Amino acid sequence: MATYHIETYGCTSNRGESREIERRLRDGGHRPVDGPAEADVAILNTCTVVEKTERNMLRRAEELSEETADLIVTGCMALAQGERFAEADVDARVLHWEDVPTAVMNGECPTPTEGTAPVIDGQVGILPIARGCMSNCSYCITKFATGRIDSPPVAENVEKARALVHAGAREIRVTGQDTGVYGWDEGERKLPELLDCICDIDGEFRVRVGMANPGGIHGIREELADVFARNEKLYDFIHLPVQSGSDTILEDMRRQHRVDEFLEIVETFDERLDEWTLSTDFIAGFPTETDHDHEQSMALLREVRPEKVNVTRFSKRPGTEAAEMKGLGGQTKKDRSKEMSAVKREIVGEAYESMVGSERRVLAVEEGTGDSVKCRDGAYRQVIVQHADEHGVELGDFLDVTVIGQNTMYAFGEPI
Repeated sequence: MATYHIETYGCTSNRGESREIERRLRDGGHRPVDGPAEADVAILNTCTVVEKTERNMLRRAEELSEETADLIVTGCMALAQGERFAEADVDARVLHWEDVPTAVMNGECPTPTEGTAPVIDGQVGILPIARGCMSNCSYCITKFATGRIDSPPVAENVEKARALVHAGAREIRVTGQDTGVYGWDEGERKLPELLDCICDIDGEFRVRVGMANPGGIHGIREELADVFARNEKLYDFIHLPVQSGSDTILEDMRRQHRVDEFLEIVETFDERLDEWTLSTDFIAGFPTETDHDHEQSMALLREVRPEKVNVTRFSKRPGTEAAEMKGLGGQTKKDRSKEMSAVKREIVGEAYESMVGSERRVLAVEEGTGDSVKCRDGAYRQVIVQHADEHGVELGDFLDVTVIGQNTMYAFGEPI
């Protein structure tokens, strides 16, 4: 697990985003330290309200990049003027705040808290369905803390989900270190059954399935895609971390899938669903990654065109096999992650641009900046409704919107 230091500037919205980043990091087993020099990663949540603030953010980013091994810049300046950090030669990853926790996790599995207890966070009910995983990735330290998969019975998880719905949750997030291997400790593949049962619970809500490694999903891909196709309550969204487009690197990473299996999963969902969101992860600069391996990852990214992509520069975790490998230079990792991130922004921007002019049924799940709310459509794409009070939109509402614009990472919706 990583240690982190986070600094937040600007408005209440920024502070709320930093709290969410910290919550997700702590849920993932990561811990804060007193200062950037002691941290594996420093996070700068920026403001850019005036030119003086912009200069201050650049100066602080420069300072932090010298004090810590890995700097992530997020917040308003990162979104509006992300190129300014590269122009100032600041060695940092510029990310949307929602991508920060996954980036810090360095491709590792998340680590649910002990007891895997469900919790409500606003409109969102968080349901950890199991603890542990079936993987043995060469770069991941989380496995030392959590061990092999331990799956509670389907009925037990369904009751937890029902309790969250009765407590007012409008979105159930099914989480785990690898949701796709739920039930494997009992020799069964239970995720499709569990999702069907959760969707049978009375009430108006949506369900998002958390990270599922391709190795666990491949054998149930058709059954699982059918579950998505027949259940309107399920967001048509799946997070499949491929990590590399090179089978050689996947073998060195000790991943349990190969590129063809990942593609077969994507093809199956393409066949079953009219519109869905693929989320995936890439690790840039794994120690044995050659230029050719990197180009294979770039080719895979361009081929499958995932609408949500987490790009992480490889960093060593103590005690792991990959930590003993001779690493690549920092500039190589930086260049590869920057190239991949640029293509990612192009792909995501095209996806949101394609939504403009369409009508969508969305769920208002979180407060946005000012008088706005963050909504999710059926494919878990983010749609911002501005002037929510004027439209009478409250958190937890389902509403129909027309998409009137986009800003690369999200769309803007006008209530119908």
